[in-house]
Order: sequence, then C-alpha cells, then structure tokens
Amino acid sequence: MRRGGALLALATALLAAGCGTGGISKAGDTDKGKQLFLAKCSGCHTLADAGSHGNQGPNLDDAFAYSRRQGFKQVTIEQVVRDQIELAVPPMPQNLVKGADADAVAAYVALVAGKPVTGKNTTSGKDIFTANCGSCHTLKDAGTSGTVGPNLDQLKPDEARVQRQVTNGGGAMPAFKGTLTPAQITAVAKYVSSVAGK
Repeated sequence: MRRGGALLALATALLAAGCGTGGISKAGDTDKGKQLFLAKCSGCHTLADAGSHGNQGPNLDDAFAYSRRQGFKQVTIEQVVRDQIELAVPPMPQNLVKGADADAVAAYVALVAGKPVTGKNTTSGKDIFTANCGSCHTLKDAGTSGTVGPNLDQLKPDEARVQRQVTNGGGAMPAFKGTLTPAQITAVAKYVSSVAGK
C-alpha cells in the first residue's frame, strides 16, 4: 500500500513537472472504462463506484481523495492513472489495457475515484461476483474470463464450497470476510453455485 501511494505521488510530481512518459491520455469512454476496470482491475484495486474490494494494488478511492481535496483537476488524475497503466511496476502488469482501452479505464477512474458513493451496497450475487471475482475467475454467466483462479464453469462448486472459499480465501485468493457483508457473501455463493457450468 505504501509503495502504491509513493508511486502515485511520484507520478503526480512527474506529471506536474511535465515529465510523464506514458503518453497523453485522450478523453476515453467512461462506460467502456468501467467495464474494462471490472474485467481487468477490480480484483486488485478497491474502487467504491465499481463495488470492488481488491487489496493487491492501491485503494484508488484513498489514493485520489486527497488529490481531489487539494484541487487537482480530473484531467490530471486521468493522466496519472494512464501513466500508471503504461508504466506499471510489478506486481501490476504493464499495459494490462492499451491504447483507447487504457484511455477509457483512465477516464473512468478519474471520474469516480475518491468521490463518495451513496446508496451502493450491492447484494446482487452477479454484481458482487463481477466486481470482486471476475478478474480472476471465468464464469460464462457473468461474462468474465479471468485466469488467475479456477474456471468456475469447469469446477462447478456447490454453494457451501463457494461460501467457505469467499469467506476464508485460500491459495492465492484473499478472504472476503470483513470486506463483503455476510449477505453479500451468501448472495455471491448462491449465484455462482446456481450458474457455474450452465
């Protein structure tokens, strides 16, 4: 987390000095950016608007809330995000999205990161899965194709197994107990067990 914050601060400083080397972000399609964020980024980053709770990379709401309070313009945040996509430091893969797709993700994150989200405590199993699990798991019904974790269409786990795994984690999968509410964990378990392999 500390390294992620330092990287964002460095990128901000470079951008302010006119030294960014990731290319100029062109106004991207924020709707497409949200879809791409959910598919490629949500498993590692927390972003309230997307309903994601990833903890491998920086919490993007925390990272940009301070910048917003300091008066940074949305275009500046967009450029910082775009540079981070292109100039990523492991474990984040470089160019996870490219070109217009990278512009779209940067535009979406810049639009929503660090802003309060009201009335959004999703309990739809499909939405919870897409926001928190889809970047790592394949599940046809959710339209996800992650390859970090098992392909759930092939595994076809029952509800109890999904509930246990989401709650406690295991292997490379983080535990979501304390991150998702018990109702959200139950909803995602019911959803996955009812659609996997169908």
